[in-house]
Parts: sequence; structure tokens; C-alpha cells
Amino acid sequence: MRAFVVTGPRQGAIDEVPDPVANEGEAVVDVLRAGVCGTDVEFWNGEMAYLHQGHAGYPMRLGHEWCGVVSAVGLGVDAAWLGRRVTGDTMIGCGHCSRCTSGRHNVCANRIEIGIRGGAPGALAEQLAVPVAALLALPDGVDNTAGAMVEPGGNALRSVRAAALEPGERVLVLGTGTLGLLVAEFARADGVEVHVMGRSRQSLEFAATLGFAGVWQQAELPHLSWDAVIDASNAAELPALALDLVEPGKRVVYVGLAGHPSLIDTRSLALKDVTAVGILAASQGLAGTVEHYAAGYVDPRPLVAATVGLERAGDVLAGWRPDTASAGPKLHIDPRL
Repeated sequence: MRAFVVTGPRQGAIDEVPDPVANEGEAVVDVLRAGVCGTDVEFWNGEMAYLHQGHAGYPMRLGHEWCGVVSAVGLGVDAAWLGRRVTGDTMIGCGHCSRCTSGRHNVCANRIEIGIRGGAPGALAEQLAVPVAALLALPDGVDNTAGAMVEPGGNALRSVRAAALEPGERVLVLGTGTLGLLVAEFARADGVEVHVMGRSRQSLEFAATLGFAGVWQQAELPHLSWDAVIDASNAAELPALALDLVEPGKRVVYVGLAGHPSLIDTRSLALKDVTAVGILAASQGLAGTVEHYAAGYVDPRPLVAATVGLERAGDVLAGWRPDTASAGPKLHIDPRL
């Protein structure tokens, strides 16, 4: 099959690789759509921390936001999976440790991450092998575009849940990329007053079309009471700003990752009696995300600016956008094109 293989920083190409095989407990999925996210770009640029920590290395096959159709199943897998449209969890734990058995497989010390960690091939390819335990069936009301947005949506939903907001309360979301806008959408679906803060004028103009209560640059940010601040940015200075802005006794949630260390003053954290929560992975939010999309509470599709073929994967990772792209932040790849 064809797959996009990254061989080094800013180096990669489509290659012919062996077709995946459905081993015991696994399914092979024909990929219909795959998203490219900031983590993929960090691997492409050689900046991702896992490369320097020994958790990942080149050559590698990226792609952890995806949907597809099950085309083969391995021993012990119900044949009813065949022909189903699915998406899946990125985080594959060992299944035996205390973290896995307590529902925290996303932080299993021995986990692999599809398209990210431990050499597990990703979805920038025509096919993908996945443990069936990690699959989620997609209902008819969740099309391929939305199906490939379930993984980022799961991160966003977990972030909103971690903020512990009540209807009518006010949240400030830092970051107007895909993750920040999905966080904002899920918070609004819960009846929360949503404000977003971003940097580029283009991203702010697009965010304004989504109808949030406020869309701001930092210099324009109003002096309001923020019941939670959720940092979904990749800016190293914003975690400290989130802590400065949040109301005492409330919550800050950190789901965005900067390319280098971010610092907060733990004296402020303690003296303001603030709860800080970190979010890693979509795992516990995937099913809820599918439900939100299927019910129409959140529609992620306007965030997808364009869908292109696999041959443009390297260009997308390098920052290219087709001239016909809309203003949304996300680009999808369809390996069938």
C-alpha cells in the first residue's frame, strides 16, 4: 500500500510499504480521512519531545486523527466489525498495569500511540491496523469529515469537563487553532459563556464567524471574571497568563503544548487556591464526542478548510494550504485521492 513516511526532519515521501495484517484482536481499517495536527508538524520539524526522549524515531508514519472502514479482522474479533465506519483511540496501553485497569491507559508507562509513539504506524496511509478494543463505530450522522475530528474533539471535551463549569459561567479559551475552537464549541454546548483569545488576525476573524460571546487579542482582552481559563495554545508564555487571569478558587486547564518549557508561579497557584489540570489524550472523551457530533450539539466540520490527497502530505506538514481552502484551521488528507 501507499503510505507517507517521514525519514528525518523535513524529509518524507510516499512509499510502497507492506499491507497491514490483522493480528489477533486487531482490525485493518481502510483510511477514508486523516487530519494533520500540530503534533505531526512537530515531528516533521524534528522538534517533538518524544524524538529526544527515545519514545519515537525516524522513519515513522504519522496520523492519529482518522476515520475509515474495517476491511479485515483478526482472530478473536467479531466479524460484525467488517464494513463498519470507525474511528479509534490513539493511546494503546499494555492492558495489565494499574493505570490501564483503572481506566488510565492514556498514561500507561508502556503505551504506544498510533502515529506518534513506540513505532506504531499512523493513518497517513491507505490502511491502518488497530486493536479492535480501541475502535469506536461511527453513526450515520457523523460523516467522514466529522469522524476524523473525533480525536481532537475528545481532547477538547475532556478539557471542558476538567474545567468543571456550570451553565451561565464564563470561560476564556487561549488559542484559536483547531483544539481551542473545539474547546470553545464544547463549552458553549454546555451553556457556558465562551470567550476566545488568539494571535493572528486571520484566525480571530474566523473564530468570530462561529458566534462566541467574545473574540479577542491579548491587548484587547476585557477585565472580566473568568470562572475557568483553558490553555489550548502552543505559546510558552500563556500558561502563566492563564493562572494570572482565572478567578481565585477556580480552575485552569492545560491541554496545549509549547515547543519549549512553560513556567508558572506555584505561589500564585497556592495563594489563589486555584486547581490546575493537565490533559493528555482524547481517550476518555471519544465516546462523548461522537455523541455530541451525532446529536448536532457540536459541528466540527466548519473547522476543516480543505481535503487533499496523500501526495500533498509533506506540503501540508510544511505549512502549505491550497488556494481553495476556507478559513478554518484544519486540513484533512484522503488517501484515496
